[in-house]
Amino acid sequence: MSTDSLSDLHVGRPNVGDRELFDRLVDGIFERRWFSNNGQLVQELEERIEDYLGVEHCVLVCNATVGLQLACEALELSGEVILPSYTFVASAHAVQWQKLRPVFVDIDPRTHNLDPALVEEAITEDTAAILGVHVWGRPCVPEQLQKLGEEHGVPVMFDAAHAFGCGTETTMIGNFGACEVFSFHATKFFNTFEGGAITTNDDALAARLRKMKNFGFAGPDHVVSLGTNAKMSEIHAAMGLSMFAKLDEILDVNRERYEVYRRRLSAIPGIRFLDYDDVARSNFQYIVAEVTESESGVSRDQLVSELKDNGILARRYFYPGCHRMEPYASDSNVATKALPRTEELCHRVFNLPTGSGASLEDVDRVCSRIESLFSESTA
Repeated sequence: MSTDSLSDLHVGRPNVGDRELFDRLVDGIFERRWFSNNGQLVQELEERIEDYLGVEHCVLVCNATVGLQLACEALELSGEVILPSYTFVASAHAVQWQKLRPVFVDIDPRTHNLDPALVEEAITEDTAAILGVHVWGRPCVPEQLQKLGEEHGVPVMFDAAHAFGCGTETTMIGNFGACEVFSFHATKFFNTFEGGAITTNDDALAARLRKMKNFGFAGPDHVVSLGTNAKMSEIHAAMGLSMFAKLDEILDVNRERYEVYRRRLSAIPGIRFLDYDDVARSNFQYIVAEVTESESGVSRDQLVSELKDNGILARRYFYPGCHRMEPYASDSNVATKALPRTEELCHRVFNLPTGSGASLEDVDRVCSRIESLFSESTA
């Protein structure tokens, strides 16, 4: 059981949608007695997401990890998949679970996303796919990765777990590559308690995914392919529909918290905030900063520990990097691969509480404690 105090400030405290709408939708679920198996609300949510993203197909699933596995299976991948080590371990696990071999590539230290030049260097005759990850919701130069895939005859897909509501100058995330996979976990900008979605503009791929997420059924008593149970339930879809009613409000709150943090803390020597100034459309769900100990006199881990002692549960993301986790750390080929930018970033990055679960008073409390800590370090 967690020993965290109810007054502790967490990273990723859930955003909440329209409670009255949610309650009405739940009443309808009970009236219809249709709880799962492509119910009315699941279909409505898929249509809402397709309209919101401007994408042809949205296939709702039980979570993003299974969504990534389904995507790998539907694309009939075999061999190696290039992806960043600087990501949540689910990205790598989904690939490994499908008996594919993750090939970790280093990142652009400015954006924390894959470096396309290093991706191109990693492509071999064994490369089955490129898996880009939109870390923090920042588009991971999807057009460049798509071009690389086309030039080398390699399919490109995207882990868009952080990126619902994000986009480039012309295109919403969800429209790139063969497909993109979103997480609707409770900690995300848009959540369905637990859940995810695969989006694609490929009609044939969407049809395969729909069969595969429901045991391979093409109709009653008609199984045409291997499949699994990856369906989203009606109660989860109800949460998603209720989120749409509050989405703009949550975005405004996120942006406001981000601006306060940046205004208060950016001037501290040794602190660098990951900004979204060059991102055409962001959900501002993550307050991401780096601390350089040689400039600040405080290490990232000291900072996180000090904040925890004061009830502020800042997070180290994505420490220590997938390549330092099992089963990858025991693979000599992975363990010896040079990822200096990832290694450095894993010891510098921290995330701070934000979103509708953190009031402006909470943000002030966090900023004041950090300002005090760095003031003490230079005294």
